[in-house]
Amino acid sequence: MPKLTRRQFLQLSTAGAVGATLPNLGRLNHNKDQERPNIIVILADDTGFSDAGCYGGEIQTPNLDRMAEGGLRFSDFHNTARCCPTRASLLTGQYQHKVGMPRMANNGSSLNRNGVTIAEALKEAGYKTSMYGKWHLSGYQPLDDKQKQLAWLNHQYDPGRPFSPRVTYPAKRGFDDFYGVIWGVVDHYDPFSLVDGMEPVDEVPDDYHITDAITNRSVQKIDDYSQQEDPFFMYVSYTAPHWPLHARKDDIAKYKHTFKEGWNVMRSQRFKRLVELGFYDKASVNLPNVQDGGNPWEKLSAQEKEFEANKMATHAAMVDQMDRGIGKIMNTLEENDQLDNTLILFLSDNGASPELPKNWGPGLDRPSETRDGRKIRYSGVKQPGPETTYVGLGPGWASASNTPFRYWKAESYEGGAHTPCIAHWPAGLKTKPGAITNQRGHVMDILPTCLDLAGAEYPDKYKGHDISSADGHSLAPIFEGRQREGYDQLFFEHEGGKALIDGKWKIVALRKKNAPWRLYNLEDDPTETVDISDTNAQKLKSMTQDWADWAKDMGLEGPEA
Repeated sequence: MPKLTRRQFLQLSTAGAVGATLPNLGRLNHNKDQERPNIIVILADDTGFSDAGCYGGEIQTPNLDRMAEGGLRFSDFHNTARCCPTRASLLTGQYQHKVGMPRMANNGSSLNRNGVTIAEALKEAGYKTSMYGKWHLSGYQPLDDKQKQLAWLNHQYDPGRPFSPRVTYPAKRGFDDFYGVIWGVVDHYDPFSLVDGMEPVDEVPDDYHITDAITNRSVQKIDDYSQQEDPFFMYVSYTAPHWPLHARKDDIAKYKHTFKEGWNVMRSQRFKRLVELGFYDKASVNLPNVQDGGNPWEKLSAQEKEFEANKMATHAAMVDQMDRGIGKIMNTLEENDQLDNTLILFLSDNGASPELPKNWGPGLDRPSETRDGRKIRYSGVKQPGPETTYVGLGPGWASASNTPFRYWKAESYEGGAHTPCIAHWPAGLKTKPGAITNQRGHVMDILPTCLDLAGAEYPDKYKGHDISSADGHSLAPIFEGRQREGYDQLFFEHEGGKALIDGKWKIVALRKKNAPWRLYNLEDDPTETVDISDTNAQKLKSMTQDWADWAKDMGLEGPEA
């Protein structure tokens, strides 16, 4: 029998024409299923707010741009500023502190059972569920012997044990199908902790790159889903463009000359495009200094400038490669007659990263050699991209990638906790194609949105566990073109960095020890450049007390609070 689109399958199924060919398929109410959308959440890793073309970037992202042109962009959407906490909050609809992930999985913590994942909740509503990419919600289990741990990371030793407790793997948290990495930092050409379902993947092909592998598995599964009656939820969690900066030569070459003028020029050009796109009024926004911790571009030597331009070119190549994968996903949906009734959400887990990874010696998650024994260089690199290099973006480019905001990943300033967010759903969005909304959102909103659109219930209990209340709010009213009742207050905390948004007001403090609270008026100063705490002492006092009360509720008593 020739391959059918899902719509053709449903039409034949209701006429009784495919029962003998595709046996044992349960049948939900046909009309109800047609109304309930498929849902795909695409999460990038360390992508800057303005990296995509539709957010002002110079990186070639025609597929994200296509999503934006036919969909809806958010100008005021937030994450938790760091990998694991954002993933925990996104999947459970709760503040990350409530579900066991206030920090990183490398401190041994795993996503707990105080919440249900989107996959667990939607399975109860009849959805098929799958995930491809980076999990990073299972506590690391390094070996006690550091040399053996290093050999394990280098794919030169097999301890015969799981990467993390298997009960914490995605396949145990609602996902029918999973392919990806359990840990966070990975070699993109030969990733550590790669798992298919519950089993480790021992070897990969010579031409392997995890960005393409994530795309290919996603595309294959969409083809499979098109032959089935049930709607599906898919979580596509790319590892790009997280360091190490690993990209193929041809992709890097596209951007060889793009960033030669440095991060100051890039920031000013991106901001100009953001204004042209309608995100900001130039007269009302102060563009912050790009050197929040970075060196002035003009003080770099010619050799240093070349190296820095090569780093940003490699970052751009990784985003470009991911965008092509998103294009394949969209094309496959379209070929299977699924694009119109599939909600696709794209966003990033945090802002661009200022990290410059160092080789700590035998330790937790940094390899020293490739599988075949080639030495990995953390310094002395001229051209990032190959597997033998482990290089990060650094503060200058990270700051510029997060234009127009200050700071970067891990900080609760907008540069760390502000994400692009694009919604594409031709059959469901009632907003004008290409519209930009300034309604505030957070990754906690994704679970309630999925449940709302699927007609699914949020449980009080799940498999014997009491479930904490959800903190997010459905985005469905925004998709319908209405003003929703949003957050009275939105709280942030990570490793001592902290913030509270209350209407137009925001208080924020850096992760530095004893860092003072700052107060900003986001209506007048969305880029957090003018501290007004001295002239609004009472507002600062009341907001810091509100944050302290929330922190106590989250179990953050002590020096971090």
